[in-house]
Amino acid sequence: MTNKQIVHIEYGIAFVFSFYIYTILDFPTWMFLVFLLVPDITMIGYAVNNKVGATIYNIGHSFILPLVLIFCSTFFALDLLLLLSIIWISHIFMDRCFGYGLKYPDEFKRTHIQEI
Repeated sequence: MTNKQIVHIEYGIAFVFSFYIYTILDFPTWMFLVFLLVPDITMIGYAVNNKVGATIYNIGHSFILPLVLIFCSTFFALDLLLLLSIIWISHIFMDRCFGYGLKYPDEFKRTHIQEI
């Protein structure tokens, strides 16, 4: 098994685990399915150019913002923020499971995980 395969499997397991946590918290499954692909709206930046696209895409596909939302959800006791952040993190795990990582500004197909 190659390192690349191990990374894909790890992210796949993390996706399944995050969905499991989501269901344990008794959030509605339909919301998970509806909002799972919402972070891909960050690809709209590629309409401007590759550099802007990569920057916006990477902001939406890094763990920083959803982890901040998790902190805020616990600090302010807002379940909606927790729900959205788990879905967002699940999306990132799913993307990385399929090899879609953070983008380099020179080309959409070049990611930190692989060349697509």
